[in-house]
Amino acid sequence: MAKRSSGIRLTKKQARIVLGMVARGDRNHDVAAWYGVNQGRIAEVKKGEYGTLDPAPEADLPPSGPPGVKGRRLRAAVRSAVALLAGGDAGSALTALNTACVDYDADER
Repeated sequence: MAKRSSGIRLTKKQARIVLGMVARGDRNHDVAAWYGVNQGRIAEVKKGEYGTLDPAPEADLPPSGPPGVKGRRLRAAVRSAVALLAGGDAGSALTALNTACVDYDADER
């Protein structure tokens, strides 16, 4: 069976974010997961194959940690908020969604 390319290519802006995440100490496979690429693309960025780039500043980086786990938690929180909305409790739904956003954005080092 022939291998297929994902078709996902990193931009220079994304490569700068990759460098920032690596400098912060994120694991290569977590960085790769944020962009849907394999760790080989992260290695290419680190080797300079995207040019001589400065790492993105901390403020431009996504939260550390694997996005898959974060995504599952966020999905569960959204389902809970939808149930609250269906029951007419918009205030609790809004609180649940705000809490979910804060939890999603928290670093998990």
